[in-house]
Amino acid sequence: MTHLLFIEASPMKAASTSSTVATAWLEAWREAHPEDTVDTINVWDIDLPPFDADMIAAKFAVLRAQNATPPQQALWARAVALSQRFNAADRYLFSLPMWNFGIPYRLKHFIDVVTLPGQNWSWSRQDGYQALLPGKRATLVYSSAGAYPLRPEEDDSDFQKPYMRRWLRFLDIEVDAEISAAPTLVAPEELAATKAGAMERARSLASGQA
Repeated sequence: MTHLLFIEASPMKAASTSSTVATAWLEAWREAHPEDTVDTINVWDIDLPPFDADMIAAKFAVLRAQNATPPQQALWARAVALSQRFNAADRYLFSLPMWNFGIPYRLKHFIDVVTLPGQNWSWSRQDGYQALLPGKRATLVYSSAGAYPLRPEEDDSDFQKPYMRRWLRFLDIEVDAEISAAPTLVAPEELAATKAGAMERARSLASGQA
């Protein structure tokens, strides 16, 4: 049995192109894998602790075995709980709208909270950085106003796809599929055709037919 985590990065939900395509993938996955469990996090709905000076002080007080105060311990425990919820998944599904050539700031906040030393990565002088989440896989669903290609082509204005790939690689999570619904800044009939094509690809990938 696989535990899937769907991370939704758009606040628009059903009105979001990336969420619509990701939901099509998810529905096909549920149909093909009825025994699997699914957890969903919309980063706009979840209570994310600020990763500010207080959180940084708590982090170092705990990790360096200093005398962390009870408020610091409680603050760090909130971050650890979210990180463990993220780490518990076997597979990941991300819906990813492009904002200003990158990812939404709320998703970046989520990533900064859950990417924690001792939870999903480690570092030592001898071995350097070590990922702690091997064997996990992710499907990434992108949308963007402009047309930014998937690999192997790259666009030097696109900081959405390279950032997500690099972050997941840092944790040793394999990106096994990418789906793009773009461009969205087009006539309604063209957008409808783009979404329909992306949804069909999503369903085929999720059901194992692609």
